[in-house]
Amino acid sequence: MSESTGSRPALDLEAFPPSFAWGTATSAYQIEGAVAEDGRAPSIWDTFSRVPGAIDNGDHGDTACDHYHRWREDIALMKELGTDTYRLSVAWPRVVPGGDGPVNEAGIDFYDRLVDGLLDAGITPSVTLYHWDLPQALQDRGGWTVRETAEHLAAYTTAVAERLGDRVTRWATLNEPLCSGWIGHLEGRMAPGLTDLTAAVRASYHLLLGHGLATQALRAAAPGARIGLVTNHSTVAPASDRPEDLAAAARMDGHTNRWWLDPVYGRGFPTDMRELYGVELPEKPGDAELIAAPLDWHGLNYYFPVTVADDPEGPVPYAREVRLPDVPRSGMDWQIDAGGLEALLLRLTEDYGVRELYVTENGSAFPDAVGPDGSVHDPERTGYLEQHLAACARAVRKGVPLAGYYAWSLLDNFEWAYGYDKRFGLVHVDYATQKRTVKTSGRRYADIIRAHRETTAG
Repeated sequence: MSESTGSRPALDLEAFPPSFAWGTATSAYQIEGAVAEDGRAPSIWDTFSRVPGAIDNGDHGDTACDHYHRWREDIALMKELGTDTYRLSVAWPRVVPGGDGPVNEAGIDFYDRLVDGLLDAGITPSVTLYHWDLPQALQDRGGWTVRETAEHLAAYTTAVAERLGDRVTRWATLNEPLCSGWIGHLEGRMAPGLTDLTAAVRASYHLLLGHGLATQALRAAAPGARIGLVTNHSTVAPASDRPEDLAAAARMDGHTNRWWLDPVYGRGFPTDMRELYGVELPEKPGDAELIAAPLDWHGLNYYFPVTVADDPEGPVPYAREVRLPDVPRSGMDWQIDAGGLEALLLRLTEDYGVRELYVTENGSAFPDAVGPDGSVHDPERTGYLEQHLAACARAVRKGVPLAGYYAWSLLDNFEWAYGYDKRFGLVHVDYATQKRTVKTSGRRYADIIRAHRETTAG
């Protein structure tokens, strides 16, 4: 059965198996608020958001969506949308405020209640252990530039898994290590706000080492766990067929994609990128095997493609993004191209042999407004959702083992350096009153989920 409405792309819902997981995703710092309640200590994002000029409008996550107090209401919204799974992250500084040392019982109790509430509602929790909110106490001791932070991640993982592992089976170790490593340590646009190539390369290494150690810890503490890693990627195209631009595209692909995938799938860190960075990796015997520990699934976060030209005078990787004319763009000024999602799903399947895939984030920001009747019409986001789900269906037809899709995001939220101006939610949040309003895109997502279930029933 295919469905089409007007100019909408046909959605080949029969491509998705009956067990296909329909979800939404969020992260702790972006929605929880309550940053100083019940023993939570500061994270690097609490610190970074106080740096003058770091965040648009001087915004911060102190209150965000107040999910810490409104989680029951938010679960009800998930039920209203008809989703059957929810991807959340646990805040390390809420559970282990010092980064290492004692567990904060009040902090882990929050996630205990949240998981129970989700399961009571028939929603499967998918838990990400690290979504960028490193305890500031660990940053003060070197953060991801030192090996000890990877070891502390494993200890924190054990604490969370011992509490939640009897009910949570789907786990991700890290979310988007590229953003933590490159944007946080090389570009300075995310916490901790560094612009140091040596620090960035060392951080990238320890993030993936932390992933390996956390995977080991999960296997020990929660034997039934299904473990994955969530990485973000873009397709990369050269701006021309000049040899310089072709080489620039290869470098950008290494920087954006291969650096984060090759070591996880047993190929080691790419030699060409090691030479480009010129930074010695802090390797120890056995690390490569830890980083390449077998996974049960892989999560792909996809938002946009990139086109690049050679830029020998610019920063690593010496490739300048070229803005293409006359292409659709989101409110983030990101190019919209659903074909990139299909291409990346195929690449992960064919080049890396991934056996179970989830689209763990995919979505778009647009300047939504509440209408006079109290509704929020967002046709651009609705179109984006339909186009990318159509791309997922095409990928499945080509043999991609896609097991689920998580729309980013359930709620409008704190969008990191962009503050609160950029709205990705299927649900609108009035930050002054915390009123939630399901947008047209959310209604459309609910319709798609319901239609898929009807199509595959029996």
